Amino acid sequence: MRVLGIDPGLTRCGIGIVEGSPGSPLKMVGVGVVISPADMALENRLLEIDKGLNEWIALWNPDVIAVERVFAQHNVRTVMGTGQAAGIALLIAAKAGIPVMMHTPSEVKAAVSGSGRANKAQVAQMVQKILNLDSIPKPVDATDALALAICNIWRGGSTARINQAVEAEKSRLRKLRG
Repeated sequence: MRVLGIDPGLTRCGIGIVEGSPGSPLKMVGVGVVISPADMALENRLLEIDKGLNEWIALWNPDVIAVERVFAQHNVRTVMGTGQAAGIALLIAAKAGIPVMMHTPSEVKAAVSGSGRANKAQVAQMVQKILNLDSIPKPVDATDALALAICNIWRGGSTARINQAVEAEKSRLRKLRG
């Protein structure tokens, strides 16, 4: 399975591609960031993110896209930018017909480090170890994107199977009701 992890951000949108499956070694395929300058008009910044994400999808053809779920912060401006960048990622995935899984920051931290309260340095060290990298990718947005992809490989499959089972049961019940 090839997963494109996206750590949404308006200034720096982290991107990481990881291949593998649960129980087998994972491999980093690519890592980077899409940058949009803060002095650029918002619509053009979103367009930059759109272009960058589309390039990565065309280049790597992921099976799944894992996006960090936007969570509440005190800084409304940061949440808005993160939400806008996440929206671009979700729209691109829908247009390309690629399944999307969303993971909270604490879910990603727990999957990668064993603790939902791990700090960024701990997560980065575990990403380096899990992917057998010589160094920790920079900037942190790129490392976070890899962590999202790892989380999705390790947890996303079971979540998807549960969702499929629920939908199958709903369909079965609808047929029984006539």
